[in-house]
Amino acid sequence: MQGTVDGFSYGFVTPLAAFLMACLGGALGLRCTTKALCEHGAPRLGWLALGATAIGSGIWTMHFIAMLGFTVRETPIGYDPAITFAGLAVAIVMVGIGIFIVGHRGATAMALVTGGTITGLGIATTHYLGMAGMRLPGTLQYDTPTIALSVVIAVVAATSALWAAVSLHGFLPSLGGSIGMGTAVTGMHYTGMAAVRVHLHGDGATTGAGEAASPLLVPMLVGPAVFLLLAGLMVMIDPLLVAGDGERRRLAAPRRPGAPIPWQSHSHGDPATRPSFRGPRRREHTHGR
Repeated sequence: MQGTVDGFSYGFVTPLAAFLMACLGGALGLRCTTKALCEHGAPRLGWLALGATAIGSGIWTMHFIAMLGFTVRETPIGYDPAITFAGLAVAIVMVGIGIFIVGHRGATAMALVTGGTITGLGIATTHYLGMAGMRLPGTLQYDTPTIALSVVIAVVAATSALWAAVSLHGFLPSLGGSIGMGTAVTGMHYTGMAAVRVHLHGDGATTGAGEAASPLLVPMLVGPAVFLLLAGLMVMIDPLLVAGDGERRRLAAPRRPGAPIPWQSHSHGDPATRPSFRGPRRREHTHGR
């Protein structure tokens, strides 16, 4: 018996909420990665880890918010908690590997391709682990070309996001990068869901189907969602991290004694530089006599 699948049972509420969560996770991850590039040693590792956790949590939370709107008309859907949270761990670890590669190697072609591929596969693995954790009296069938397309979207999205993290240092460009990442990750999810067909066993009896999706998923989503909000607050208290501007980071760097202040022109520079201008004026005055 073929199940009647509906991926938008709450209309566009769940896709919009999923998209916003993916954008939030992407924005935090990109900002943390940018911050990490300005640090060394343990602080760099800490910011990279926070960025990986933010992006991974955003991807995982986006997936299951979207899945709140996924129903099979003939039967309720349950989820296996162990497999469900395994998807969260995979997302954080694989995104972390990609971010650490780019964070230490920089925006080289090899680093971006390697890190983007690993991160993209992590996004796809998170999605399909989530699908494998579904419990219903039937089997899921997939259209292979559509699955391949969803994986390609995930890899391209991840590579673009990593490039944005190390190349776009302004707030507005990074905001655009996070929106692009949210769009691509959400697009990957719904492309993957378009490949799903549900074949119910027998007459679609609910034996072994588990709990309905909403009562089970909502408590699971609380932890990652709270983490993203708290991480967002922590990021917002760092004005240089929010601005993400290369010039601001340059101005924040220690200045050598006697060096000109970067934002001042030579004619209105640091007092330490003024004798070099007074000298020529005295010589011109003497020459005039």
